Amino acid sequence: MAAEYDLVILGGGTGGYVAAIRAAQLGLKTAIVEKDKLGGTCLHRGCIPTKALLRSAEVYTQAKAGNEFGVVTNGISLDFSIVQERKRNIIEQLYNGVKLLIKKRKIDIYNGIGRILGPSIFSPLPGTVSVEMKNGSENEMLIPKNLLISTGSIPRQIEGLETDGERILTSDDALEMETLPGSIIVAGGGVIGLEWASLLSDFGVQVTILESGQRIISGEDLDISRQMKKALTKKGIKIFTGVRILADSLKKENGISIAAEISGEIKEFSAEKMLLAVGRKPNIRDIGLENTTIEIENGYIVTNEFFQTKEPHIYAVGDCIGGMQLAHAASREGITAVEHMAGKKPAPVDYNLIPRCIYTSPETASMGLSEEQAREKGYRVKTGKFPMRANGRALVFGEAEGFVKVIADHETDDLLGVHIIGPHATEMISEAALAGFLNATPWEVANVVHPHPTLSEAIMEAALAVEGKAIHG
Repeated sequence: MAAEYDLVILGGGTGGYVAAIRAAQLGLKTAIVEKDKLGGTCLHRGCIPTKALLRSAEVYTQAKAGNEFGVVTNGISLDFSIVQERKRNIIEQLYNGVKLLIKKRKIDIYNGIGRILGPSIFSPLPGTVSVEMKNGSENEMLIPKNLLISTGSIPRQIEGLETDGERILTSDDALEMETLPGSIIVAGGGVIGLEWASLLSDFGVQVTILESGQRIISGEDLDISRQMKKALTKKGIKIFTGVRILADSLKKENGISIAAEISGEIKEFSAEKMLLAVGRKPNIRDIGLENTTIEIENGYIVTNEFFQTKEPHIYAVGDCIGGMQLAHAASREGITAVEHMAGKKPAPVDYNLIPRCIYTSPETASMGLSEEQAREKGYRVKTGKFPMRANGRALVFGEAEGFVKVIADHETDDLLGVHIIGPHATEMISEAALAGFLNATPWEVANVVHPHPTLSEAIMEAALAVEGKAIHG
């Protein structure tokens, strides 16, 4: 017997379950097909567990620095088993919360692998979903009026450096480590690589980063990239850019040994383990896309601005369509897709207004265009920059390295981008996102009275600096 729904969602990650809740709010009979656990990568293998580890690393670092604050901290030690147990407890609490939300909205869950079927006796259009149930029971047939694909992504591999879960790790593998290695090579200087490098270094691991590009976090503002490299190097992390890893030189005897070409020279690197952090690829294999006319480009599902595929009743959001590959972006995409299929006429997602956060120590966060991107787009830009060392609260925290940078259009005064590196940058960026959403100018941001002493004053000062009017800069 086939079950009929207004909406069936393939994938119960952040994009999928948020879309399901919004659909239920709009009165749509909704089902989620999830092969693992609700919450997906973000909750179980990404955002939440890594941030739990980063917080433990931060507390450990602060405890060791207690003497600087007049707090005598002799005999500080790390129990990594407790770190991991705390991480698991946080995940479990949030997981139970998501399950409760789904139950409250009367959303049906099918625990299994969903595959899209072509036109059949159930529907003249492709989109009927056959669910291979995880419990081994008979396949379920779901007939939706609309289908949303939110199947996420999986870690990319490098040919010749395939992960084994022991010596060569994905980020998924690293989350399950029971003991810390003495040393590690991190292949990749993007967001994932830097977060792992930062937390492992703070835990006392010797870290080497090998990045193929000419700089780390190449998608961020050049000033941010330079400051981040300076901060991580100060921790003792070794960073090499412009690297071509020679996979055929790999040796896994008593750890990892590998050669790499850097500026025409061959260098040898060795460590106990290697972490592959070279990005993620869409998880769309074996979900039945061949039974549809859905287009794939560079491995990603192609959609329009409302996340419709070439099959108008089939939508796709999140990592499987590329884009920003951020949990909060996937949530917004899911809400937009559901509102569109419900006839609510939502505005398209403005990706320039979506904050990007990197939870390293120091943190960095940004919204909008970098200075380089703005110039490439033809803007005549003006910038304001304010150092954290001139901010009273940053000095109180003992974290005075970093800055806030504001980028504006010289002709219109429009706010083009805000970039922060320093303490609590990932919390402060929301002010910039709100300013962008309200189409505020730097003058308007600067004339909001900011409480003293706070880190947020650095945003005000950077906005004043756009016109050369910073008070404390």
